[in-house]
Amino acid sequence: MDGRLTTGTGATAARPNPGGRSLHRFANPGRFLRATGRLMPLLWGAALIVLGAGLLWGLVLSPADWQQGETVRIMYVHVPMAWLAMGGYTGLAILSVMSLIWRHPLADLTARELSPVGAAVTALCLATGSLWGKPMWGTWWVWDARLTSVLVLFFLWLGHAALVRAFDDPERGARTGAILALVGIVNVPIVKFSVDWWNTLHQPASVTRLNAPGMHVDILYPLLACALGFSLLFAAVVLARTRAAVMERRVRALQLARARREEGVPA
Repeated sequence: MDGRLTTGTGATAARPNPGGRSLHRFANPGRFLRATGRLMPLLWGAALIVLGAGLLWGLVLSPADWQQGETVRIMYVHVPMAWLAMGGYTGLAILSVMSLIWRHPLADLTARELSPVGAAVTALCLATGSLWGKPMWGTWWVWDARLTSVLVLFFLWLGHAALVRAFDDPERGARTGAILALVGIVNVPIVKFSVDWWNTLHQPASVTRLNAPGMHVDILYPLLACALGFSLLFAAVVLARTRAAVMERRVRALQLARARREEGVPA
């Protein structure tokens, strides 16, 4: 994780492209830790403030729905979890492209730390959806297109988290996990558009419609505040995990170099 580029041989190696060089700017662990060290307090503070205000607004101050009653308040957690499950997996696919094409070491570490958080978010999406579905549909679970595709997304998150940790060679695990992430990205549009393509119990999109949101602003605004707060918290957790992984790798490298010096082996 020394920030060196892997660009191949011959002319390509002699003339690395500017895009690759800029992508590897923060591959240096010291530079990454310094930059994110300044960002982390701001990110944690913004996450706690926005999420606290959003949850207070949505769970306490917002009105009950005329049809769903107080049950609608589950939406303020369920919907942001669904958005983060899909958006986070899209981010995982982008990191996988960076890993496979540019061999970016920080992309490997971030993807490794992202997948457990993404799996937890998707599990919360499924759990809150089940809690919401019982009073609305009369059942905890149905095998409709939306629920089944989200369940597949959960297994993709778990599969990536397990796969990148299944090899003794971290680079091999990262490559294999990146391939799985790119194969699984086809499920994200299925999750998104399943309510439009098939007959499901879920209602069609009511926030991202092109003409106008299909919900009252008294519910829409606290929902967006919760979504922003959860997104900031998601980013803070992933960044904190990545920083810990970078520091752990640096400690291991220092311990290995020290052991080699004590044994008289060149580093």
